[in-house]
Amino acid sequence: MLSETVAIILILMFAVILHEYAHGWVANQLGDSTAKIMGRLSLNPLKHIDPLGTILLPTILLLMRSMGYGTVIFGWAKPVPVNYFNLHHPKRDMIWVGLAGPAVNIILAILFSQLLKSQWAVGYEEVCVAGVFINLLLAIFNMIPIPPLDGSRLVMGILPNELARPYMRLEPYGILIVLLLLSSGFLDIFILPLISASARLLGVEL
Repeated sequence: MLSETVAIILILMFAVILHEYAHGWVANQLGDSTAKIMGRLSLNPLKHIDPLGTILLPTILLLMRSMGYGTVIFGWAKPVPVNYFNLHHPKRDMIWVGLAGPAVNIILAILFSQLLKSQWAVGYEEVCVAGVFINLLLAIFNMIPIPPLDGSRLVMGILPNELARPYMRLEPYGILIVLLLLSSGFLDIFILPLISASARLLGVEL
């Protein structure tokens, strides 16, 4: 149904926007107001939309899925700027900033799993399941410890400085590394089973 497709696109859009907003909000609480100064500490979708990652790619993937292809619905928003040197305790605080986005997606996945079990979900079960899947995908995928994904912030906060600095130098090549992993079947072999297992913990079968 067209209405379900539109609902799923909106869920993805707001999931990635809330993910980025959470990074900026936590950074602001911990001393870095960069996102606030640049007008990105906002829930206004227009402030966060990436034309490719928030609109075009998800729409294409949904159309392919509706045509019978086994595509995974995915996307991203414009990253919220964070200057880690402005944080009160940069190494410790970057961990909390990095975890904020995935934490919001886990909360949203829990909310959708609970909604699925209520009378309000009647007729919209597929949308609720998509809400669980999309948010678990964003949470788990972003915790891969490859810069600039959120998992790398956790690693950098834990590593001693002499190891964190060379690790950080991987960031310009991070997207290429991620793309190579995806093309190798990493998503199917590792990420999707983790998503399914996490969904089952929430009482949802994907």
